[in-house]
Amino acid sequence: MPSRPRNPYDELAALADPDPELDPAPPPRLLPLDLGIMYAEPEDDPWSPPDHRRSGNGRRARRSRRRRRSPFAALPRLAKLLFALVVLVGFLVLADRCAAMYAEKKAQRALQDELHLAAAPQVDIHGFPFLTQVLDKHLDRVDVTVPHVAADRVSLTKVQASARDIKLTGDLPNDIRSAVIGSLNGRVTLSFDDMNRELTASQLKFSRVSDNTVGADGKLSIAGQELRVRAEAQVRPVGTSGLATDIDGMSLDMPGLATYRPGRNRGLTLHRETAELISRDTARVKALLSVPAVVQRLGVPQKDVDLALRNESKLHELTGTPRFLDQLTQVNLVDVVADHPWLLSKIGIDPKLLTGLIAMRPPELSDRLSFSFTLPKEARELQIRDVRVEEGGVVATVSGVEVGVGK
Repeated sequence: MPSRPRNPYDELAALADPDPELDPAPPPRLLPLDLGIMYAEPEDDPWSPPDHRRSGNGRRARRSRRRRRSPFAALPRLAKLLFALVVLVGFLVLADRCAAMYAEKKAQRALQDELHLAAAPQVDIHGFPFLTQVLDKHLDRVDVTVPHVAADRVSLTKVQASARDIKLTGDLPNDIRSAVIGSLNGRVTLSFDDMNRELTASQLKFSRVSDNTVGADGKLSIAGQELRVRAEAQVRPVGTSGLATDIDGMSLDMPGLATYRPGRNRGLTLHRETAELISRDTARVKALLSVPAVVQRLGVPQKDVDLALRNESKLHELTGTPRFLDQLTQVNLVDVVADHPWLLSKIGIDPKLLTGLIAMRPPELSDRLSFSFTLPKEARELQIRDVRVEEGGVVATVSGVEVGVGK
């Protein structure tokens, strides 16, 4: 039996004198339950030289095992399968969305080329998954927004359409030749900002008056003079594919002088400040009262007029009353000045201006303010259902069923 290694410290301890103060070895310690069982402290393990090489190798081995351990090693197998399934579904969704975006871009280019649009429209294909819809040759819903479509004298600010129940034909998914839209509803918007810019070079402002009436207020140059124009445009549908306006209530103001109203009930009436100037000017008021047609329309007895023309105090007494001023601002002078053109100069109005206004035909004035549009021939299967004036412009709703698109 091999002997254990000798401890050098045992030889040194044998040479030392015994310590007198040390107590003898303590008695064996009893267990806490005092069962009479003796418990002795285990002897120390025999001493051996430390093996530093072995301990270093052990630490390196433990560190190597920790490094090789995978972060997924602690996950149960079911969790790993669920994680892989989520990743796969994510890739499928991404592929489906990429296919839908590709189809949207292709549809945008096709619409832009077919409708000759300056800007590409926006196409949104709804429903998921997209690829199964294409393979089934049926799309649930497609929304299209087309900005700035030319229509007669104005541009349609926005055309929005929502198509549902769309049946596709062709060699899918690469070649879609045509489609049949089950139902289509849309809105055509004509904004007041575009009308202001395109119709009157920003000199006229359009605004909402009522649900079917557009008001116009601004300036127009007529006969070399800038006049203020006011008018109302009644909006109405034309058949089932167009919209038009009827201009009514037009008036042209000569600042500080008079107002001219063209049309069937045309007229020329003086402003209040002009009537006051005439009533205080003896020469002007006598010129007016010297025309029988004016006296008749004023409703003043002829005997009072004759007396006023002979007596200036009576004249000022007659023309200085508020009743005379009210009557004078309501007198239509358009026919009077046609027979007595000299009268305009007497009351301070340029005859050339009124001559130019009277010679201008009402349709010529109305054309400057009118606007209309007709749906393009590509949309002949659509019908205008309603036309309404809103705060920002004129909006027409369109609809159609079984609308064919493509070849």
